Amino acid sequence: MITVEHLTRNYGDFCAVDDVSFKIGSGEIVGLLGHNGAGKSTIMKMLTGYLQPHGGRVVIAGHDMATAARSAQRLIGYLPENCPVYPEMSVIDFLDYSAVLHGLEPKQRAAALRLAIERTALEEKALSPIAALSRGYRQRLGVAQALLHQPQIVILDEPTNGLDPGQIEHMRTLIRELGKSATVLVSTHILQEVAAVCDRVLILRHGRLALDAALADLVHSDAVVLETAADADGVAQCLRQLDGVTAVETCASTAERQRLRVQVVDDEVVAVLAREMAAHQWPLYQLQRQERTLEKVFHEITATEVEQHAA
Repeated sequence: MITVEHLTRNYGDFCAVDDVSFKIGSGEIVGLLGHNGAGKSTIMKMLTGYLQPHGGRVVIAGHDMATAARSAQRLIGYLPENCPVYPEMSVIDFLDYSAVLHGLEPKQRAAALRLAIERTALEEKALSPIAALSRGYRQRLGVAQALLHQPQIVILDEPTNGLDPGQIEHMRTLIRELGKSATVLVSTHILQEVAAVCDRVLILRHGRLALDAALADLVHSDAVVLETAADADGVAQCLRQLDGVTAVETCASTAERQRLRVQVVDDEVVAVLAREMAAHQWPLYQLQRQERTLEKVFHEITATEVEQHAA
């Protein structure tokens, strides 16, 4: 659905997006993750045709944004980082106006407005002036206008910005529902939002694509944490001799217990570790897969790039 090839954008002498390429298939929910200033919003604007790249190209469902922008944009629902609204209008009037801009026929608008309002939980604010809305409700209004025309691709730039915890959970549910019928790209600098709703993550650093990976693969680890009261050096020396164990290191210790990190080739080796501990009658308090968190992966990538720039 979305193909990005060697995308580049400069602001004067500053390169905001530097040779970025990726593809997003139909029905994927993808998180575009990075610190503030990493280039997320600039990429979003180029994907939607609001900003022209200085290099590379964007193709939306077969439509090249450079030569068929209108055809591509009809397929997209877009929430900008700071959604522009008319504060003097009511919620329902703004959505009706947005529906006209999206090209919805008069007979389609009532049903489209009703569905968008229900999906974003704006019922109680439908007749309120936008000027009286909180930031969170304005954000929901921005999402509602993006969904009016049932787009095949939904692009949301910081969709939970300004929302309270209850509204954030509602937004996460909505994004998951959207993923059943549309391709969704969510930009954020909040790691928890990507972990909560996305199948795949793109991590930007200094305008470059530092990582493109499925979230499940990203957080999977081939390490096992083993906790025992036996001598750590003796246990480590024994476990290193086992088939399927590639490394053993002490990661934490107290006077009573020792914790080891054991690298294994597959899950079957975990059962071998348990049998070996039992055979030596070594007390075993913990034996479980060590999962990596998205936060840890993000910081690993950050550290790697800092070292590369320093070099």
